[in-house]
Amino acid sequence: MANKSDKFQRDAVAAWAKRCYLAGRAVMDAALRPYDIGSTQWYVLYQLAHHGPTMQRDLLRMLQIERATLSIVVGALVRKGLVEQVPDTIDRRQKRLQMTVAGTKLWGELPDLTFIRSVAFDGIDQAEIATAIKVLQTATGRLDELLRQGTDT
Repeated sequence: MANKSDKFQRDAVAAWAKRCYLAGRAVMDAALRPYDIGSTQWYVLYQLAHHGPTMQRDLLRMLQIERATLSIVVGALVRKGLVEQVPDTIDRRQKRLQMTVAGTKLWGELPDLTFIRSVAFDGIDQAEIATAIKVLQTATGRLDELLRQGTDT
């Protein structure tokens, strides 16, 4: 059985991973606020700008968000005239998202958000970063596997 110190360290890793994510997301939202888009909207635009038209259903897996949340995000982007939904040629119930001219123009005006990564990680030893990545990848993989098997274990 693990001692209290081991349990505390494991809990602390998860807590700090979440706090780091939330802090990065808050900085991202602050940088995007003047452009009237949020971080999830930015991720949709990023996908469309870098990979072209994308099926809306594929964004669920990519962004790991609920269907209702994605519908709200896409609806906002459509209302703003930044994205359009085009019915799929095979299954017209499915929607392909593509950036509009206005969306492409806005994308070109948005700030380069790589500064967030620089602020967070510059000056940290690369070996320590590699260890952190390995630990979080392993933990995430284990949790994903638990979900695939069902959480009755």
